[in-house]
Amino acid sequence: MVSATYVFHRPALAQSIVTGLAGDGLIDYSGGLFLAAPRRTGKSTFLRQDLMPACEQHGWEVVYVDLWADRQMDPGLLIEHAIMARLQTYSPRIKKLLSAAGVDSVTLHKTLTWDLTGSALPDEATLTEALQALHEASERLVVLFIDEAQHALSSEQGMNTMFALKAARDALTLGRAKPGLRLVFTGSSRDKLAQLVLSRDQPFFGNTVTPFPLLGDDFVEAFTHHVNARLAPGNTFQVADVAKTFERVGRRPELLWDVIKRVALEHGRADDLGKLLEQGAQSIQADYQALFQSDFDQLPEPQRAILLVLARTSAQQRPFTPFTKDTLKEIQALAKRKTQPSASTVQRALDSLRDKGLVWRSGRGVYALEDSGMGDWLLYADEAGPAKPL
Repeated sequence: MVSATYVFHRPALAQSIVTGLAGDGLIDYSGGLFLAAPRRTGKSTFLRQDLMPACEQHGWEVVYVDLWADRQMDPGLLIEHAIMARLQTYSPRIKKLLSAAGVDSVTLHKTLTWDLTGSALPDEATLTEALQALHEASERLVVLFIDEAQHALSSEQGMNTMFALKAARDALTLGRAKPGLRLVFTGSSRDKLAQLVLSRDQPFFGNTVTPFPLLGDDFVEAFTHHVNARLAPGNTFQVADVAKTFERVGRRPELLWDVIKRVALEHGRADDLGKLLEQGAQSIQADYQALFQSDFDQLPEPQRAILLVLARTSAQQRPFTPFTKDTLKEIQALAKRKTQPSASTVQRALDSLRDKGLVWRSGRGVYALEDSGMGDWLLYADEAGPAKPL
């Protein structure tokens, strides 16, 4: 049976992003890069396997934090801990300097004094000062990667952290011959990540969300050869069949692995492999859609209507304004009610949907679907069209 250890490297994409972060590309990411892609499409793998190593090879200092790693901890603390942990890697170098000076702490940047006996950011220090300290200790440009950055938007403290990072970006970039900081934010929801850049009261207003390029034909071909090398001769997959399957599972490499493993367990003959791939993709697709259907079927009609309005506004890239006259009319029509729901009724429905894990709310009251895949399913179900990818 094949294993799920295969990694498809994308050096050209990584290099183009590095060029943009350096400010030397056609597209300039020096103000921040905001990458969005659905879950399980290879985004985090690309960060760890290609983009971060490319940044390190470019001579930059890389800090990585996944805000999904501990969803119980405040995002601001996760970011702070990642920065301080990286700063501590320079402890031997700093201690050597301190020993020569006969002291146990050092001012690395203005008012920030780092006590080497502790690992937390001093109470009086700011993220700007911590990042400046890391820049000075490493003598490198610092690139801070924040994976699943949308989680910082769900609390006031998280939003404050985003504003602090914006201040750090400005302080370490503007008016400098050699910039000290670059920021990379990723998210599994374009709608959520866009809340950082859409309006003037958001920390990174003026930036844009960049769609993460999904894996394409070159991945399918390389993946198929990798799998076939582990199968018996004459009993291998065709690239065209794998490509159809990959498209059907939404270009998610992990789900493609799941299909391959199902087919491998069938011990199918070569003549049957294409058909087995199709059946496997349909089965996985049906499993996911059954989950969406189950969640949806348990909702009262007004909550179903709100979910569909959220899906429509996302697809049309327009804001979801739950309490306006037009939105209330749309909810009324979809819920097939004789009277228009009140704003308080819609608010209670949104709160209930949040409790059920179907709707996300930012700290500033912006709503989005928790799983963008459910939005695709809702639109497909609403249009009663043919089966579509996840």
